[in-house]
Amino acid sequence: MLPVAQVVLRNLGLGGFYWGDSAVRVIVLWIAMLGALIASREDNHIRIDLLSRLFSKGSLGFSATTFQRANYLFTCFILVIFAYASLQFVYYEYVDGAIAFGLVPAWICELIIPLASGLMSIRYFVYSFRGLPQ
Repeated sequence: MLPVAQVVLRNLGLGGFYWGDSAVRVIVLWIAMLGALIASREDNHIRIDLLSRLFSKGSLGFSATTFQRANYLFTCFILVIFAYASLQFVYYEYVDGAIAFGLVPAWICELIIPLASGLMSIRYFVYSFRGLPQ
């Protein structure tokens, strides 16, 4: 509703809410990260599966399960790097004192990035040893 209100108010020459665009960006960020968490819960997250298609037939001595476990570990590794980098980003935003909108500090709004990626990395680490999610 807020993005629509922003567009309508701008088109009417009223300028919109001064905090509206920033708030919409934060809402989209939170929806994206929470959506990624939900998708990873059932292993429905987007993936590039070219290698799994090439190696799933047992070529090179890899079974599909072994390849899937390696894929989960690689995903976990990438997510750990992303969580660490995003945690540094949030820290720098905290130190800088950046404001997201109104009086809300940017680091509070951006904290979802390292939290969600950290939780997803734990989830894929567990998947790599426990097996495919049910």
